[in-house]
Amino acid sequence: MSALTTKRPRRASGPAVKPGLRPAGSSIDRQRRKLLVPFVGPAFIFYTILFIVPAFAAVWISLNDWAGSGPMTFVGFKNYIQVFQDPLFLKSFGNTLLLLFVVGAVVFALAFAMTLVLRDMAAKKIVRNVIFFPHLINALVFGVLAGFIFNPGGMVNTLLKPLGVSEPPAWLAQDNIFPLIMATMVMTTTGYFTTILMAGVDRIPPYFYEDCALAGATAFQRLRYVILPLTWDVFGTCAVLWTISSIKIFEIIWVFGGSSGAGIPPTQSWTVAVYTYVTAFSGLSTPAYGAATASAIISLALVSVLVVLLRRAMRRDAIEF
Repeated sequence: MSALTTKRPRRASGPAVKPGLRPAGSSIDRQRRKLLVPFVGPAFIFYTILFIVPAFAAVWISLNDWAGSGPMTFVGFKNYIQVFQDPLFLKSFGNTLLLLFVVGAVVFALAFAMTLVLRDMAAKKIVRNVIFFPHLINALVFGVLAGFIFNPGGMVNTLLKPLGVSEPPAWLAQDNIFPLIMATMVMTTTGYFTTILMAGVDRIPPYFYEDCALAGATAFQRLRYVILPLTWDVFGTCAVLWTISSIKIFEIIWVFGGSSGAGIPPTQSWTVAVYTYVTAFSGLSTPAYGAATASAIISLALVSVLVVLLRRAMRRDAIEF
């Protein structure tokens, strides 16, 4: 009987691990968790104080009638209703959408075309620095430059005279300022996004293009099956950056149109950012901080919705190479 019996295996010494519980992890993971609070905590506190709290305060102000001082009068969504019924806000909102979609489409088309052209150039680094330079210049410079170039006796009209154009258009008229602003935005931002896209294209290994050449792939096939899939995340980042920046455009519009007699840009060139500023700080009438904050909240909501939609629409599985 004793020969048939078997010894039971001894249990390992140490604390028993209950089923369903994961091990604590390595010592490195534990050290990282300990450093999370001292490193991330101060940044989160500053972010909360400087951004999250003011955002909630802005939402509260938008629900009140307030002139910037004195007591607030709660009016609910009255400010939002009045803003959407204001033709000036609707015009400003339309101009913002034009900058977002029309100027954005032109900028990305030119940036992508320039990326494909500059990819094989010998001096592409020098060209990249040159086309990026306009993005570093302050908008005030472009406003002053436009005044010299497009005034009735400026360079543009001087060049048009030999071509038989005796009556050139009034480039700086109120109705023509916004198209001029759109053209300036294309000129100043195309190089910026071209630089980002070129950085994404440059990281593609050269042997991918060699394989395409050996397979007899056309330029369109190389673009569709190699360049776009491997730089899709870069395109998504650029789209988000442009969406955020285009809805905040303010200074270039103020510089281009601020020389009017009223001291503010003509209403034909306003965006939501300009509308918000004038409503709150113009000094021409009693400040309406409730309506101004309501328009700012609408801009924030627009940015949030568009960014979420862009991230979902451009979501792709990461391709490792």
